[in-house]
Amino acid sequence: MYVLCNLDDIGNKTSKGFQTPIGPLFAVKKKHKLYLYANECPHLGVNLEWQQDQFLDSSKQLIQCAMHGAQFLIDSGECIHGPCTGQKLRQIPYEISETGEVMLMTAESIDRTRAEDQK
Repeated sequence: MYVLCNLDDIGNKTSKGFQTPIGPLFAVKKKHKLYLYANECPHLGVNLEWQQDQFLDSSKQLIQCAMHGAQFLIDSGECIHGPCTGQKLRQIPYEISETGEVMLMTAESIDRTRAEDQK
């Protein structure tokens, strides 16, 4: 497992970027739920943030690409406005430990989660 941060490190209605072994990622917390995505716009493949840890629009309701202003729903990553309308950000699977650590899921833990979901 690769630990990104503690869940409390990300405030509600905020975002945070990470450099990880699988590439740049970012997390958004909305209504106390965490969403984790690859930091890559589906239009041009560029990073989304306009400043460090700034992935949201001014209303903090949408993820916004700094390059062309594309806007994405936080809970699904779907682009609803801009040059990549209808495309989605790539969601990244994660787990939260009992102590609140946000961890990238390994292939083994993804397989375990899928097996539990099929029960």
